[in-house]
Amino acid sequence: MKHYCDLHTHSYYSDGTFSPAELIAEAERLGLSAVALCDHNTVEGVPSFLQAGESSPVAAVPGVELSTDYGETELHILGLFLPAERLPEVQAYTEALLDKKAQSNRELIARLQKDGYEITFEEVASLTPKGRFNRSHIGAKLAEKGYVSSVKEAFATLLAKESPYYVPVKRIPSLEAIAFLKSIGAVPVLAHPLLDLSREGLTGFLPQAVEAGLAAVEVLHPAHGREEQAFVAELIRKYNLLPSGGSDFHGTRKPDVAMGMCQVPTEFYSRLSAFIK
Repeated sequence: MKHYCDLHTHSYYSDGTFSPAELIAEAERLGLSAVALCDHNTVEGVPSFLQAGESSPVAAVPGVELSTDYGETELHILGLFLPAERLPEVQAYTEALLDKKAQSNRELIARLQKDGYEITFEEVASLTPKGRFNRSHIGAKLAEKGYVSSVKEAFATLLAKESPYYVPVKRIPSLEAIAFLKSIGAVPVLAHPLLDLSREGLTGFLPQAVEAGLAAVEVLHPAHGREEQAFVAELIRKYNLLPSGGSDFHGTRKPDVAMGMCQVPTEFYSRLSAFIK
């Protein structure tokens, strides 16, 4: 069995640049044992992802990444190993959030336009197959037009939460999202915990999350150095949670993040897949 997998990637159905089939092809090229598609708040790319996986030695893991609120903090909850028969239910669950996000994006762009930034909702929407986009797409268009040097700079300036252009979105409560994913037979995973929470915040969140049905936490992620990995690994042992990990690959949108870069052991995939059996 191949030694590594990647349990957190994105396609162009959210804010990645690869098609679902291209994700499978890239994982196969790299010799990975498994790859998970976890698009933000949508599972529209999952059917073609699974179809591509049927003819590949790479195990295709259907997933989703839900944007949620834990108090004033935005947390991302992955649902891995989504049951195929529950995909319409997952998509319906995210529709209201997607609509609210579209409204906030429209207002954000209107605020930019008011201050002379020549950018339209329609041209940003054209960057994705279904016309649904997030701030990274707005950042990409701002960079393309020369208003910022990169998407990273856009997030640090015009699109920052402290910016007058930013429009907050009401998200799904984190614990509700975990309970939902558990109820449909998926594996709920807290993504990149120390990217969003302090160590104290994570320590306070986990007891509630475990009660709601959390199964695993991403130990391996590009945002975690060795000290962060060790801290998270020790903490999840206390709560009998499984480790997970992934690159959070977005294709060319994040050129410094390569699929498979975190060297997630295939054992993580095996243990998570066994969790649902």
